[in-house]
Amino acid sequence: MEYVYAALLLHYAKQPITEDNVTKVLQSVGIQVDEVKVKALVSAVKEVNIDEAIKSAVALPAAAPAAPQQAAPQAAEAKPAEAKAEEKKAEEKKEEETLESLASLFG
Repeated sequence: MEYVYAALLLHYAKQPITEDNVTKVLQSVGIQVDEVKVKALVSAVKEVNIDEAIKSAVALPAAAPAAPQQAAPQAAEAKPAEAKAEEKKAEEKKEEETLESLASLFG
C-alpha cells in the first residue's frame, strides 16, 4: 500500500512517477524498498489516468445502497455510544474498501 501512496504523493506534487522518484519517497520515510514492486507499480501507473481513478474511487461510497428505514423502535433507543462505534467501524470499512479499490488500479 505504501507504494501506491508514494505514487499518489508524487502525482499530487506534479512530479513524474518514476522508479527513482518512488524509491526516494519510500526511502525518505524509512521503508526498505522492493525494486520489483517499484517496477511493477511504475509500469501499471503508466496506463492509468490517476485523476479519473481518484474521482471514481471517491464516488464509490456514495453509490452504496442505503440501509432500510424500517428499523424497530428499540433500535432508535440504542445507546449513542454504541451507535457511534458501529458507525465509525462502517466508515473505516468503507474507507479501507475505497483504498483497496484504488490500490487495485495500480496493480
